[in-house]
Amino acid sequence: MTQFLLDTNALLWFFWGSGRIDSVKYLIESEDSEVFFSSISLWEIALKLRTGKIKIDIEELYIFAIEHAFLELPVSSSYIKAYLELPNFHKDPFDHMLLAQAITSPMRLITGDSQLADYSSLVMVI
Repeated sequence: MTQFLLDTNALLWFFWGSGRIDSVKYLIESEDSEVFFSSISLWEIALKLRTGKIKIDIEELYIFAIEHAFLELPVSSSYIKAYLELPNFHKDPFDHMLLAQAITSPMRLITGDSQLADYSSLVMVI
């Protein structure tokens, strides 16, 4: 079984049915895949909701993820340790934590951010 972690944008693209996710949709929907979303992504979305940068029903997103058998990945001390060990050439703290979770677990991180590919071969840029 292959494990995947959706970054915040990938989670939203899948939820919204965006064409940005089409190239990996078969992986996400495969019975041979175990797909995770991070509590960090929910926090990032909540911050964007609060500032008006995004409009979404976060409860609806959460229910959608659970209905698609996605597993929630909480933040643990091992992820925080890995976060602190990452080089700091990418400035987004949410992406850094998602990357730390993917590397530590280990699992493939599905993202639209090509800068993250410089960190690890576990990063899948779409």
